[in-house]
Amino acid sequence: MEQATDWVNAWNDKYWLLMIVLLIGTGLYFCWRTIMVQIRYIPEMFRAITEKPSDISEGVKGISAFKAFTISAASRVGTGNVAGVAVAITTGGPGAVFWMWLLAAIGGATSFVESTLAQLYKVRDKDSYRGGPAYYITKGLGENWRWMASLFVIAITVTYGFVFNAVQSNSITAAVAQSTGQETPIFKFCVGIVLAILAGVIIFGGVQRISAVTQIVVPIMAVAYIILGLIVLALNITEVPGMIKLIFEHAFGIREIAGAAVGTAMMQGIRRGLFSNEAGMGSTPNAAATASVSHPVKQGLIQTMGVYFDTWVVCTITAVIILLSDPTFGGDAEGTALTQAALSAQVGTWAIHAVTVIIFFLAFSSLVGNYYYAEANIPFLSKSKAVLNTVRVLVILCVIGGAVGSVPLVWSLADTFSALMATINIIAILPLGGVAVALLRNYSEQKSKGLNPVFHRDDLPNLRGHDKIECWDGSDPMTVRESDVA
Repeated sequence: MEQATDWVNAWNDKYWLLMIVLLIGTGLYFCWRTIMVQIRYIPEMFRAITEKPSDISEGVKGISAFKAFTISAASRVGTGNVAGVAVAITTGGPGAVFWMWLLAAIGGATSFVESTLAQLYKVRDKDSYRGGPAYYITKGLGENWRWMASLFVIAITVTYGFVFNAVQSNSITAAVAQSTGQETPIFKFCVGIVLAILAGVIIFGGVQRISAVTQIVVPIMAVAYIILGLIVLALNITEVPGMIKLIFEHAFGIREIAGAAVGTAMMQGIRRGLFSNEAGMGSTPNAAATASVSHPVKQGLIQTMGVYFDTWVVCTITAVIILLSDPTFGGDAEGTALTQAALSAQVGTWAIHAVTVIIFFLAFSSLVGNYYYAEANIPFLSKSKAVLNTVRVLVILCVIGGAVGSVPLVWSLADTFSALMATINIIAILPLGGVAVALLRNYSEQKSKGLNPVFHRDDLPNLRGHDKIECWDGSDPMTVRESDVA
Protein backbone atom coordinates (compact mmCIF):
# COMPACT_ATOMS: atom_id res chain seq x y z
CA MET A 1 0.00 0.00 0.00
CA GLU A 2 2.91 2.34 0.69
CA GLN A 3 4.30 1.79 -2.82
CA ALA A 4 0.87 2.53 -4.33
CA THR A 5 0.76 5.77 -2.34
CA ASP A 6 4.20 6.76 -3.66
CA TRP A 7 3.11 6.18 -7.27
CA VAL A 8 -0.05 8.23 -6.86
CA ASN A 9 1.84 11.03 -5.09
CA ALA A 10 4.46 11.17 -7.86
CA TRP A 11 1.70 11.76 -10.42
CA ASN A 12 -0.08 14.28 -8.21
CA ASP A 13 3.08 16.34 -7.63
CA LYS A 14 3.45 16.90 -11.37
CA TYR A 15 -0.18 17.32 -12.38
CA TRP A 16 -1.02 19.67 -9.55
CA LEU A 17 1.47 22.20 -10.87
CA LEU A 18 -0.91 22.55 -13.83
CA MET A 19 -3.91 22.61 -11.48
CA ILE A 20 -2.52 25.58 -9.55
CA VAL A 21 -2.29 27.56 -12.78
CA LEU A 22 -5.79 26.49 -13.87
CA LEU A 23 -7.54 27.18 -10.57
CA ILE A 24 -5.94 30.53 -9.83
CA GLY A 25 -5.95 31.67 -13.46
CA THR A 26 -9.62 30.80 -13.95
CA GLY A 27 -10.59 32.41 -10.66
CA LEU A 28 -8.80 35.65 -11.51
CA TYR A 29 -10.36 35.69 -14.98
CA PHE A 30 -13.87 35.40 -13.54
CA CYS A 31 -13.06 37.97 -10.84
CA TRP A 32 -12.38 40.37 -13.71
CA ARG A 33 -15.37 39.35 -15.87
CA THR A 34 -17.87 39.59 -12.99
CA ILE A 35 -16.20 42.63 -11.39
CA MET A 36 -15.66 40.70 -8.15
CA VAL A 37 -19.23 39.45 -7.83
CA GLN A 38 -18.14 37.27 -4.92
CA ILE A 39 -17.40 40.39 -2.86
CA ARG A 40 -19.92 42.92 -4.21
CA TYR A 41 -22.94 40.70 -3.66
CA ILE A 42 -22.27 39.24 -0.21
CA PRO A 43 -25.40 40.90 1.32
CA GLU A 44 -27.50 39.55 -1.56
CA MET A 45 -26.29 36.01 -0.81
CA PHE A 46 -28.00 36.07 2.58
CA ARG A 47 -31.25 37.37 1.08
CA ALA A 48 -31.33 34.80 -1.72
CA ILE A 49 -30.99 31.79 0.59
CA THR A 50 -34.36 32.52 2.28
CA GLU A 51 -36.43 32.28 -0.92
CA LYS A 52 -39.24 29.73 -0.74
CA PRO A 53 -39.74 27.28 -3.63
CA SER A 54 -42.88 26.78 -5.67
CA ASP A 55 -44.49 23.47 -6.67
CA ILE A 56 -42.68 22.19 -9.74
CA SER A 57 -45.61 19.88 -10.48
CA GLU A 58 -48.95 19.15 -8.86
CA GLY A 59 -48.36 18.07 -5.28
CA VAL A 60 -44.56 18.10 -5.61
CA LYS A 61 -42.82 20.90 -3.75
CA GLY A 62 -39.62 22.11 -5.36
CA ILE A 63 -36.31 21.98 -3.52
CA SER A 64 -35.68 25.30 -1.81
CA ALA A 65 -32.56 27.42 -2.21
CA PHE A 66 -31.61 26.49 1.35
CA LYS A 67 -32.08 22.75 0.77
CA ALA A 68 -29.89 22.90 -2.34
CA PHE A 69 -27.33 24.80 -0.28
CA THR A 70 -27.31 22.10 2.39
CA ILE A 71 -26.81 19.34 -0.20
CA SER A 72 -23.64 21.08 -1.37
CA ALA A 73 -22.69 22.00 2.21
CA ALA A 74 -23.09 18.35 3.16
CA SER A 75 -20.23 17.59 0.81
CA ARG A 76 -18.22 20.73 1.64
CA VAL A 77 -18.52 20.89 5.43
CA GLY A 78 -17.11 17.60 6.60
CA THR A 79 -13.80 15.81 6.63
CA GLY A 80 -12.18 18.47 4.46
CA ASN A 81 -12.65 20.92 7.30
CA VAL A 82 -11.41 18.64 10.06
CA ALA A 83 -9.21 15.92 8.60
CA GLY A 84 -8.26 17.85 5.45
CA VAL A 85 -6.91 20.85 7.31
CA ALA A 86 -4.89 18.55 9.55
CA VAL A 87 -3.40 16.85 6.48
CA ALA A 88 -2.58 20.23 4.91
CA ILE A 89 -0.80 21.52 8.03
CA THR A 90 1.18 18.39 8.83
CA THR A 91 2.43 17.98 5.27
CA GLY A 92 2.61 21.61 4.13
CA GLY A 93 3.11 23.56 7.34
CA PRO A 94 1.06 26.51 8.67
CA GLY A 95 1.46 28.40 5.38
CA ALA A 96 -0.90 25.93 3.68
CA VAL A 97 -3.80 27.60 5.50
CA PHE A 98 -3.11 30.95 3.77
CA TRP A 99 -3.31 29.31 0.36
CA MET A 100 -6.62 27.72 1.35
CA TRP A 101 -7.91 31.21 2.20
CA LEU A 102 -6.65 32.66 -1.07
CA LEU A 103 -8.18 29.88 -3.16
CA ALA A 104 -11.55 30.53 -1.49
CA ALA A 105 -11.39 34.28 -2.18
CA ILE A 106 -10.54 33.76 -5.84
CA GLY A 107 -12.60 30.60 -6.26
CA GLY A 108 -15.78 32.36 -5.14
CA ALA A 109 -16.07 33.88 -8.62
CA THR A 110 -15.56 30.47 -10.24
CA SER A 111 -18.19 28.92 -7.99
CA PHE A 112 -20.65 31.67 -8.94
CA VAL A 113 -20.17 31.03 -12.66
CA GLU A 114 -20.47 27.23 -12.55
CA SER A 115 -23.52 27.23 -10.26
CA THR A 116 -25.32 29.90 -12.30
CA LEU A 117 -24.70 27.88 -15.48
CA ALA A 118 -26.04 24.75 -13.80
CA GLN A 119 -29.28 26.56 -12.94
CA LEU A 120 -29.72 27.91 -16.46
CA TYR A 121 -29.24 24.60 -18.28
CA LYS A 122 -30.94 22.32 -15.72
CA VAL A 123 -33.56 19.75 -16.78
CA ARG A 124 -36.71 18.45 -15.11
CA ASP A 125 -36.53 15.31 -13.01
CA LYS A 126 -39.41 13.32 -11.55
CA ASP A 127 -39.40 15.11 -8.17
CA SER A 128 -36.95 17.99 -8.65
CA TYR A 129 -34.55 19.46 -11.19
CA ARG A 130 -31.27 17.92 -12.31
CA GLY A 131 -28.20 19.52 -13.84
CA GLY A 132 -24.50 20.18 -13.63
CA PRO A 133 -21.43 20.29 -15.89
CA ALA A 134 -22.56 17.41 -18.12
CA TYR A 135 -25.71 19.38 -18.96
CA TYR A 136 -24.17 22.81 -19.49
CA ILE A 137 -21.45 21.25 -21.60
CA THR A 138 -23.90 19.66 -24.04
CA LYS A 139 -26.53 22.41 -23.96
CA GLY A 140 -24.21 25.41 -23.83
CA LEU A 141 -21.29 24.18 -25.93
CA GLY A 142 -23.21 21.80 -28.18
CA GLU A 143 -23.56 18.08 -28.88
CA ASN A 144 -20.06 17.94 -30.35
CA TRP A 145 -18.84 18.22 -26.75
CA ARG A 146 -20.88 15.25 -25.52
CA TRP A 147 -17.75 13.12 -25.28
CA MET A 148 -16.34 15.53 -22.70
CA ALA A 149 -19.64 15.61 -20.83
CA SER A 150 -19.60 11.80 -20.69
CA LEU A 151 -16.01 11.87 -19.42
CA PHE A 152 -17.08 14.27 -16.68
CA VAL A 153 -19.96 11.99 -15.66
CA ILE A 154 -17.54 9.09 -15.28
CA ALA A 155 -15.06 11.29 -13.39
CA ILE A 156 -17.60 12.66 -10.89
CA THR A 157 -19.15 9.24 -10.31
CA VAL A 158 -15.77 7.72 -9.51
CA THR A 159 -14.53 10.77 -7.58
CA TYR A 160 -17.55 11.43 -5.38
CA GLY A 161 -19.41 8.17 -5.42
CA PHE A 162 -16.36 6.02 -4.81
CA VAL A 163 -13.13 7.82 -3.85
CA PHE A 164 -14.46 10.72 -1.77
CA ASN A 165 -16.89 8.45 0.01
CA ALA A 166 -13.95 6.24 0.92
CA VAL A 167 -12.37 9.40 2.41
CA GLN A 168 -15.51 10.12 4.46
CA SER A 169 -15.68 6.54 5.69
CA ASN A 170 -11.96 6.60 6.52
CA SER A 171 -12.36 9.76 8.58
CA ILE A 172 -15.39 8.48 10.48
CA THR A 173 -13.63 5.22 11.27
CA ALA A 174 -10.48 7.04 12.41
CA ALA A 175 -12.52 9.27 14.71
CA VAL A 176 -14.40 6.32 16.23
CA ALA A 177 -11.17 4.33 16.65
CA GLN A 178 -9.48 7.29 18.39
CA SER A 179 -12.46 7.77 20.66
CA THR A 180 -12.81 4.10 21.67
CA GLY A 181 -9.17 3.08 21.57
CA GLN A 182 -10.08 0.23 19.21
CA GLU A 183 -7.85 0.49 16.14
CA THR A 184 -7.80 -3.11 14.91
CA PRO A 185 -8.68 -3.91 11.26
CA ILE A 186 -11.66 -5.99 12.42
CA PHE A 187 -13.09 -3.08 14.40
CA LYS A 188 -12.66 -0.70 11.47
CA PHE A 189 -14.32 -3.21 9.16
CA CYS A 190 -17.31 -3.46 11.51
CA VAL A 191 -17.61 0.34 11.58
CA GLY A 192 -17.54 0.29 7.79
CA ILE A 193 -20.38 -2.24 7.68
CA VAL A 194 -22.54 -0.09 9.96
CA LEU A 195 -21.85 2.99 7.82
CA ALA A 196 -22.68 1.07 4.65
CA ILE A 197 -26.05 -0.04 6.05
CA LEU A 198 -26.97 3.49 7.19
CA ALA A 199 -25.87 4.99 3.87
CA GLY A 200 -27.84 2.38 1.91
CA VAL A 201 -31.07 3.27 3.69
CA ILE A 202 -30.74 6.90 2.61
CA ILE A 203 -29.22 6.70 -0.86
CA PHE A 204 -31.87 4.28 -2.08
CA GLY A 205 -34.44 6.95 -1.17
CA GLY A 206 -33.49 9.54 -3.82
CA VAL A 207 -32.77 13.26 -3.76
CA GLN A 208 -35.76 14.29 -1.64
CA ARG A 209 -34.69 11.97 1.18
CA ILE A 210 -31.08 13.12 0.81
CA SER A 211 -32.04 16.80 1.04
CA ALA A 212 -34.36 16.08 3.98
CA VAL A 213 -31.46 14.54 5.91
CA THR A 214 -28.82 17.12 5.01
CA GLN A 215 -30.94 20.19 5.79
CA ILE A 216 -31.25 18.98 9.40
CA VAL A 217 -27.90 17.32 10.05
CA VAL A 218 -25.51 19.78 8.38
CA PRO A 219 -26.56 22.99 10.18
CA ILE A 220 -26.73 21.34 13.62
CA MET A 221 -23.35 19.62 13.39
CA ALA A 222 -21.62 22.57 11.72
CA VAL A 223 -22.84 24.92 14.45
CA ALA A 224 -21.79 22.43 17.15
CA TYR A 225 -18.28 22.21 15.71
CA ILE A 226 -18.01 26.00 15.36
CA ILE A 227 -19.14 26.51 18.97
CA LEU A 228 -16.56 23.98 20.16
CA GLY A 229 -13.88 25.74 18.14
CA LEU A 230 -14.90 29.18 19.42
CA ILE A 231 -14.60 27.92 23.00
CA VAL A 232 -11.00 26.93 22.29
CA LEU A 233 -10.30 30.28 20.64
CA ALA A 234 -11.78 32.14 23.62
CA LEU A 235 -9.60 30.18 26.03
CA ASN A 236 -6.51 31.02 23.98
CA ILE A 237 -7.45 34.42 22.59
CA THR A 238 -4.05 35.95 23.39
CA GLU A 239 -2.30 33.32 21.27
CA VAL A 240 -4.54 33.64 18.20
CA PRO A 241 -2.71 36.65 16.70
CA GLY A 242 0.52 34.67 16.93
CA MET A 243 -1.11 31.78 15.07
CA ILE A 244 -2.28 34.10 12.28
CA LYS A 245 1.21 35.62 12.07
CA LEU A 246 2.70 32.12 11.86
CA ILE A 247 0.43 31.26 8.95
CA PHE A 248 1.51 34.32 6.95
CA GLU A 249 5.21 33.87 7.75
CA HIS A 250 5.22 30.31 6.46
CA ALA A 251 3.06 31.14 3.46
CA PHE A 252 5.66 33.55 2.10
CA GLY A 253 8.81 31.77 3.27
CA ILE A 254 9.69 34.29 5.99
CA ARG A 255 9.96 31.25 8.24
CA GLU A 256 10.33 27.79 6.75
CA ILE A 257 10.41 24.32 8.20
CA ALA A 258 12.19 21.29 6.79
CA GLY A 259 9.85 19.61 4.33
CA ALA A 260 7.31 22.44 4.49
CA ALA A 261 8.73 25.28 2.39
CA VAL A 262 6.66 27.74 0.33
CA GLY A 263 6.10 25.38 -2.60
CA THR A 264 4.90 22.58 -0.36
CA ALA A 265 2.65 24.92 1.61
CA MET A 266 1.11 26.27 -1.60
CA MET A 267 0.60 22.82 -3.09
CA GLN A 268 -1.00 21.34 0.02
CA GLY A 269 -3.12 24.42 0.71
CA ILE A 270 -4.58 24.49 -2.79
CA ARG A 271 -5.15 20.73 -2.88
CA ARG A 272 -6.92 20.66 0.47
CA GLY A 273 -8.69 23.91 -0.34
CA LEU A 274 -10.16 22.44 -3.52
CA PHE A 275 -11.25 19.30 -1.67
CA SER A 276 -12.83 21.41 1.06
CA ASN A 277 -14.63 24.23 -0.79
CA GLU A 278 -14.89 22.52 -4.22
CA ALA A 279 -14.82 25.82 -6.16
CA GLY A 280 -14.26 25.02 -9.82
CA MET A 281 -14.39 21.27 -9.37
CA GLY A 282 -17.81 20.92 -10.98
CA SER A 283 -19.45 19.17 -8.04
CA THR A 284 -21.42 22.01 -6.45
CA PRO A 285 -23.32 22.82 -9.69
CA ASN A 286 -25.06 19.46 -9.39
CA ALA A 287 -26.60 20.58 -6.08
CA ALA A 288 -27.22 24.12 -7.32
CA ALA A 289 -29.28 22.82 -10.24
CA THR A 290 -31.81 21.09 -7.97
CA ALA A 291 -33.21 24.34 -6.52
CA SER A 292 -36.45 25.99 -7.59
CA VAL A 293 -35.53 29.69 -7.72
CA SER A 294 -36.75 32.70 -9.69
CA HIS A 295 -33.39 33.56 -11.29
CA PRO A 296 -30.28 31.41 -12.02
CA VAL A 297 -27.98 34.01 -10.42
CA LYS A 298 -29.55 33.40 -7.01
CA GLN A 299 -28.06 29.92 -6.75
CA GLY A 300 -24.76 31.22 -8.06
CA LEU A 301 -24.63 33.67 -5.16
CA ILE A 302 -25.77 31.13 -2.57
CA GLN A 303 -23.15 28.58 -3.56
CA THR A 304 -20.48 31.29 -3.46
CA MET A 305 -21.43 31.95 0.15
CA GLY A 306 -20.85 28.26 0.81
CA VAL A 307 -17.23 28.59 -0.29
CA TYR A 308 -16.63 31.35 2.26
CA PHE A 309 -18.38 29.61 5.13
CA ASP A 310 -16.51 26.41 4.47
CA THR A 311 -13.00 27.84 4.24
CA TRP A 312 -12.90 31.18 6.03
CA VAL A 313 -14.96 30.05 9.01
CA VAL A 314 -14.80 26.30 9.59
CA CYS A 315 -11.33 25.58 8.17
CA THR A 316 -9.82 28.57 9.97
CA ILE A 317 -11.19 27.41 13.32
CA THR A 318 -9.70 23.95 12.74
CA ALA A 319 -6.35 25.41 11.70
CA VAL A 320 -5.99 27.57 14.81
CA ILE A 321 -6.99 24.67 17.07
CA ILE A 322 -4.31 22.45 15.50
CA LEU A 323 -1.62 25.13 15.54
CA LEU A 324 -2.25 25.75 19.25
CA SER A 325 -1.20 22.14 19.86
CA ASP A 326 2.23 22.77 18.26
CA PRO A 327 2.07 19.85 15.78
CA THR A 328 4.96 18.38 13.81
CA PHE A 329 5.24 19.88 10.32
CA GLY A 330 6.55 18.45 7.08
CA GLY A 331 6.03 14.81 8.01
CA ASP A 332 3.48 12.13 7.20
CA ALA A 333 -0.14 13.14 6.76
CA GLU A 334 -2.29 13.11 9.89
CA GLY A 335 -6.04 13.44 9.75
CA THR A 336 -8.97 13.49 12.15
CA ALA A 337 -6.99 12.07 15.08
CA LEU A 338 -4.73 15.16 15.13
CA THR A 339 -7.71 17.52 15.40
CA GLN A 340 -9.21 15.38 18.15
CA ALA A 341 -5.93 15.35 20.08
CA ALA A 342 -5.54 19.12 19.68
CA LEU A 343 -9.03 19.75 21.04
CA SER A 344 -8.49 17.29 23.87
CA ALA A 345 -5.36 19.16 24.94
CA GLN A 346 -7.37 22.39 25.12
CA VAL A 347 -10.67 21.46 26.74
CA GLY A 348 -10.26 17.92 28.05
CA THR A 349 -10.64 14.35 26.86
CA TRP A 350 -14.40 14.79 26.39
CA ALA A 351 -13.54 16.75 23.23
CA ILE A 352 -12.28 13.55 21.59
CA HIS A 353 -15.74 12.03 21.87
CA ALA A 354 -17.48 15.28 20.93
CA VAL A 355 -15.46 15.51 17.70
CA THR A 356 -16.22 11.85 17.03
CA VAL A 357 -19.95 12.57 17.13
CA ILE A 358 -19.59 15.73 15.02
CA ILE A 359 -17.30 14.05 12.48
CA PHE A 360 -19.67 11.11 12.26
CA PHE A 361 -22.65 13.23 11.32
CA LEU A 362 -20.77 15.72 9.14
CA ALA A 363 -18.88 13.02 7.26
CA PHE A 364 -21.98 10.85 7.01
CA SER A 365 -23.98 13.74 5.54
CA SER A 366 -21.04 14.33 3.19
CA LEU A 367 -21.22 10.69 2.22
CA VAL A 368 -24.86 10.88 1.16
CA GLY A 369 -24.30 14.31 -0.41
CA ASN A 370 -21.39 12.91 -2.41
CA TYR A 371 -23.52 10.03 -3.54
CA TYR A 372 -26.14 12.44 -4.86
CA TYR A 373 -23.57 13.91 -7.25
CA ALA A 374 -23.18 10.46 -8.76
CA GLU A 375 -26.93 9.85 -8.84
CA ALA A 376 -27.59 13.16 -10.59
CA ASN A 377 -25.16 12.31 -13.38
CA ILE A 378 -25.84 8.64 -14.06
CA PRO A 379 -29.07 9.36 -16.07
CA PHE A 380 -26.98 11.41 -18.49
CA LEU A 381 -25.35 8.15 -19.64
CA SER A 382 -28.09 5.65 -18.86
CA LYS A 383 -31.62 5.80 -17.47
CA SER A 384 -31.47 2.11 -16.56
CA LYS A 385 -32.50 1.42 -12.97
CA ALA A 386 -30.09 -1.52 -12.94
CA VAL A 387 -27.15 0.77 -13.74
CA LEU A 388 -28.12 3.18 -10.96
CA ASN A 389 -28.50 0.35 -8.45
CA THR A 390 -25.11 -1.04 -9.49
CA VAL A 391 -23.54 2.33 -8.75
CA ARG A 392 -25.31 2.39 -5.38
CA VAL A 393 -23.89 -1.02 -4.49
CA LEU A 394 -20.38 0.05 -5.54
CA VAL A 395 -20.71 3.18 -3.38
CA ILE A 396 -21.57 1.03 -0.38
CA LEU A 397 -18.58 -1.26 -1.08
CA CYS A 398 -16.29 1.79 -1.25
CA VAL A 399 -17.60 2.93 2.12
CA ILE A 400 -16.50 -0.40 3.57
CA GLY A 401 -13.15 -0.26 1.74
CA GLY A 402 -12.44 3.27 2.92
CA ALA A 403 -12.97 2.24 6.52
CA VAL A 404 -9.98 -0.12 6.41
CA GLY A 405 -7.76 1.87 4.00
CA SER A 406 -4.71 3.94 4.95
CA VAL A 407 -5.01 7.72 5.39
CA PRO A 408 -2.22 8.72 2.94
CA LEU A 409 -3.44 6.51 0.06
CA VAL A 410 -7.09 7.54 0.41
CA TRP A 411 -6.22 11.25 0.41
CA SER A 412 -3.77 10.88 -2.48
CA LEU A 413 -6.46 9.23 -4.63
CA ALA A 414 -8.82 12.05 -3.69
CA ASP A 415 -6.24 14.53 -5.03
CA THR A 416 -5.91 12.63 -8.30
CA PHE A 417 -9.58 12.39 -9.13
CA SER A 418 -10.53 15.89 -7.92
CA ALA A 419 -7.85 17.28 -10.27
CA LEU A 420 -9.31 15.34 -13.21
CA MET A 421 -12.80 16.61 -12.49
CA ALA A 422 -11.67 20.20 -12.07
CA THR A 423 -9.74 20.12 -15.34
CA ILE A 424 -12.77 19.00 -17.37
CA ASN A 425 -15.06 21.51 -15.65
CA ILE A 426 -12.73 24.47 -16.12
CA ILE A 427 -12.30 23.70 -19.82
CA ALA A 428 -16.12 23.90 -20.08
CA ILE A 429 -16.86 27.02 -18.03
CA LEU A 430 -14.19 29.24 -19.56
CA PRO A 431 -16.02 29.60 -22.92
CA LEU A 432 -19.39 29.75 -21.13
CA GLY A 433 -18.37 32.48 -18.72
CA GLY A 434 -20.01 35.15 -20.86
CA VAL A 435 -23.40 33.48 -20.30
CA ALA A 436 -23.09 33.83 -16.53
CA VAL A 437 -21.97 37.45 -16.94
CA ALA A 438 -25.04 38.22 -19.10
CA LEU A 439 -27.30 36.64 -16.46
CA LEU A 440 -25.62 38.67 -13.73
CA ARG A 441 -26.21 41.87 -15.74
CA ASN A 442 -29.90 40.94 -16.16
CA TYR A 443 -30.17 40.27 -12.43
CA SER A 444 -28.47 43.56 -11.51
CA GLU A 445 -30.72 45.58 -13.81
CA GLN A 446 -33.83 44.18 -12.13
CA LYS A 447 -32.40 44.80 -8.66
CA SER A 448 -31.61 48.42 -9.58
CA LYS A 449 -35.33 48.89 -10.36
CA GLY A 450 -36.31 47.54 -6.96
CA LEU A 451 -37.65 44.27 -8.39
CA ASN A 452 -37.28 40.72 -7.18
CA PRO A 453 -35.25 39.31 -10.11
CA VAL A 454 -37.17 36.83 -12.25
CA PHE A 455 -35.73 35.23 -15.37
CA HIS A 456 -37.38 34.00 -18.56
CA ARG A 457 -35.26 32.54 -21.33
CA ASP A 458 -36.67 35.05 -23.83
CA ASP A 459 -35.18 37.88 -21.75
CA LEU A 460 -31.79 36.97 -23.25
CA PRO A 461 -32.48 35.35 -26.64
CA ASN A 462 -28.83 35.47 -27.71
CA LEU A 463 -27.54 33.19 -24.94
CA ARG A 464 -25.53 30.18 -26.10
CA GLY A 465 -27.79 27.17 -26.46
CA HIS A 466 -30.92 29.31 -26.07
CA ASP A 467 -33.08 26.66 -27.74
CA LYS A 468 -31.83 24.05 -25.23
CA ILE A 469 -32.88 26.06 -22.16
CA GLU A 470 -35.95 24.11 -21.09
CA CYS A 471 -36.71 25.06 -17.47
CA TRP A 472 -36.97 28.84 -17.84
CA ASP A 473 -39.98 28.99 -20.13
CA GLY A 474 -42.35 30.27 -17.42
CA SER A 475 -43.79 26.85 -16.52
CA ASP A 476 -42.34 27.09 -12.99
CA PRO A 477 -44.59 29.57 -11.10
CA MET A 478 -41.50 31.19 -9.59
CA THR A 479 -40.36 32.30 -13.04
CA VAL A 480 -43.53 34.26 -13.77
CA ARG A 481 -43.52 37.97 -12.92
CA GLU A 482 -46.51 39.29 -11.02
CA SER A 483 -46.92 42.03 -13.65
CA ASP A 484 -47.19 39.36 -16.36
CA VAL A 485 -49.98 37.61 -14.47
CA ALA A 486 -51.83 40.88 -13.92
